Amino acid sequence: MNKKEHMIGLLFGLGIVIWGRYFLTSDMLFFRLMVGIGFGYTLSRGYTGFAGSVNRAYRTGSTRLMRTMAMMFFLTALMSIAVLFNEDATTFDLWINPINVGLLLGGILFGFGMTFSSCCASGVLTDLVTALPRGLITLIFFGFGVFVAFPIQNSASWVKESWFSTEVGSQLSGGVYFPDLFKFDGLQGYLGAMILTGLLCALVIWFAHKYEVSRKNAGTYTGHSGEQVQDLEVKESLKPADDNTEWYDRIFVNAWSLRKAAVILSVLFSLLMGVTKAGWGASTPYGLWFGKVLLLFGVDADSIAAFTMMPKDSFVKPFFEHPVSVQNFGILLGTVFFLLTSGTFSKVCKSELRITPKQGFFYAIGGLLMGVGTRLANGCNVGALYTPIANFSLSGWVFFAFLVTGGVLGNTVAKKLKL
Repeated sequence: MNKKEHMIGLLFGLGIVIWGRYFLTSDMLFFRLMVGIGFGYTLSRGYTGFAGSVNRAYRTGSTRLMRTMAMMFFLTALMSIAVLFNEDATTFDLWINPINVGLLLGGILFGFGMTFSSCCASGVLTDLVTALPRGLITLIFFGFGVFVAFPIQNSASWVKESWFSTEVGSQLSGGVYFPDLFKFDGLQGYLGAMILTGLLCALVIWFAHKYEVSRKNAGTYTGHSGEQVQDLEVKESLKPADDNTEWYDRIFVNAWSLRKAAVILSVLFSLLMGVTKAGWGASTPYGLWFGKVLLLFGVDADSIAAFTMMPKDSFVKPFFEHPVSVQNFGILLGTVFFLLTSGTFSKVCKSELRITPKQGFFYAIGGLLMGVGTRLANGCNVGALYTPIANFSLSGWVFFAFLVTGGVLGNTVAKKLKL
């Protein structure tokens, strides 16, 4: 580990807090920045990511990440009750997404795409630091995919309208809101919604465990190298600290367990929802950023707005005045902060600088598929999966099933192509 980076990292952390406090135009934007930094730091230090839940299971047989994420879904949904109970759910920006062809197809495309790029909508931001060529190519084509699919999302009935919905769900985005199904339970439907969510999470954990056991019995289980390193560092952190160096390592260097990362992500999500009345989203800004690039090349803002069927202000609004863009930028900064303070910035940044033309091509395909998939499904791994599940939406579980299906198909193709 590079100890010079430790000091640079601490100064960097102080600098971004001061910069955010005095440069951003509102307290809410500063809050978004800090939450984004928390997300990025936790995803990096916890060796976690939504794409990995499927890719690790297929490639190595390890379903630990998938099982941990199911636990995170349950915990976040439980925390969401503290925000929603005795409140009018329709005053929140809950992502009770419609259930339709778009959700199914979008889930498959997103799962397929994240196989080729080995990342997802939030992971591409951390990859801009840890694997720049892959992250940058993926992000460019992700943004292009979101941009060209904006018109479909904003006009196609098979993306906008839900096959079925409930009372509160129909007043939001048109989907199924679990508490509407259990209004008789004496707790405004949240007791039944929580039990149902718990059962679904338990089902995912059970299937994942059975799959892992079957891979071990078949002799095809290899385990994930990142998880093995993580286990060693977590075990090391449990030993008594002898000097200042070991204390520093405990605070800034040693990896967090998957469970610890899941708990922290749940807390950050709940904090975000309580303050903003909305969940975690990431992918829409990528299409907006692509539009901003077109503006730099002289494309008229009115033409962009007409093509995308989006408000013109979405594209001309300054980057650091757009809440989710600021939050996404925070994820990138959080990743940099972790790598610097852990003394691994130079090592990690150099580890994936070389790619082949073939790899670059498939990163582009992966980004494009994910971008289009997010518009059809009305969200990405956080906007169509994590947030809807935490918001008690059936759509999140439907997306999950088709995301896994797409991931399996994508990994099958990738294996045949020897990617």
